[in-house]
Amino acid sequence: MNSIEEQMATVVNLCKRRGFVFQSADIYGGFRSAYDFGPVGVLMLRNVKQAWWHSMVQLREDVVGLDAAILSPPAVWEASGHLRSFSDPLVDCRKCKTRHREDHLKDPNRCPSCGTAGELTEAREFNLMFKTYAGPVAEDGAEVYLRPETAQGMFMNYNLVMGAARKRPPFGIAQIGKSFRNEITPGNFIFRTREFEQMEMEYFVPPDEATKWYEYWLQERLDWYKDLGIPSEMLRLRAHEADELSHYSSQTADVEFLYPWGWGELEGIANRGDYDLTAHAAHSGARLEYQGEDVSYVPHVIEPAAGATRAMLAFLLAAYDEEEVRGEKRTVLRLDPRLAPYQVAVLPLSRKEPLTSTAREVATSLRPYFMVDYDETQSIGRRYRRQDELGTPFCVTVDFETADDNSVTVRERDEMSQKRIPIPEVCDFLRSCM
Repeated sequence: MNSIEEQMATVVNLCKRRGFVFQSADIYGGFRSAYDFGPVGVLMLRNVKQAWWHSMVQLREDVVGLDAAILSPPAVWEASGHLRSFSDPLVDCRKCKTRHREDHLKDPNRCPSCGTAGELTEAREFNLMFKTYAGPVAEDGAEVYLRPETAQGMFMNYNLVMGAARKRPPFGIAQIGKSFRNEITPGNFIFRTREFEQMEMEYFVPPDEATKWYEYWLQERLDWYKDLGIPSEMLRLRAHEADELSHYSSQTADVEFLYPWGWGELEGIANRGDYDLTAHAAHSGARLEYQGEDVSYVPHVIEPAAGATRAMLAFLLAAYDEEEVRGEKRTVLRLDPRLAPYQVAVLPLSRKEPLTSTAREVATSLRPYFMVDYDETQSIGRRYRRQDELGTPFCVTVDFETADDNSVTVRERDEMSQKRIPIPEVCDFLRSCM
């Protein structure tokens, strides 16, 4: 196994062992490219989405939220261009019967699965959208699509949101939700899957301000990942070449992360121009321009679009660390407290009374303010190591001296430093450290 495979295998193993991510339908042998988020993973994924929402909506007065439907009629995707252009070039290997994206092949004449040259078919376009049917009868008139992106719901609701929220350009609509793409070659764990969660925002601006706001959002989105703990050397902005641009985009750049296999897209920021509103207006007959006192125009749109699950993987990889402590290997996730599944673990030194009852009282007092894990099994050293692997920033230990001094020991994850804190002061101390 090479170093790249080892690094990914180590993180994937940790995710399964500690309850971050499980293979979907595991008891049936697994369902390829589908994953379930376990008791710890669902907490971290929720924190990633909350951190995004906090930054994009809660801290801003110019962005509001939306939760649009997942199912849409074909007319939506005809207007957006997805029915005619949302596809990848598909090739088949005649020998081993595997399928591949032509644009991902290192050698366009050789199958990456069996290594045979000259056995790949001509490329054909493969539409990535999932189609299903609404109603009791599966017929053409009942066709609907699972959305491949959350963006179109924001474009279709642009006028309604602007009126209800009493906004005017520049303003944004943000949304977090599931999207579905029938990827030809999903892979790299939760990096590329057929079902995933997106964190997207459509920022509507006057046409002559589009470039300014595009540059603004490039820096804003790059800084968000840095603020949450990803080192600068593991991030970069890469502008798309002209032949990479989507049909709707005049400018696009990716925030890229240095994954174990190399640089990969973490988030895309696109200047979509007025393509979307103009297209939906033409197909629906609705008027989607902005009407001001002295001006009328179709807004241009700047779109930062990130994958929640892809971001979670990047945060895990950036936080993973191994070190030697007193002759033993310590594995630790150095996650920002805002992303850590648990912010605090409460650990009685033994399972005897009155330690356990006091520890439970401490845990109960902290739960309104933090996500708390309570653990009384195994030795204290093993429990510390478990919390290190979960990325828990602080452990609160109730020991045999607690009954005498009404204090507990607070252990910090990264430096493993310990401090004695009176129980009534623990909550305020921890809040000051987060």
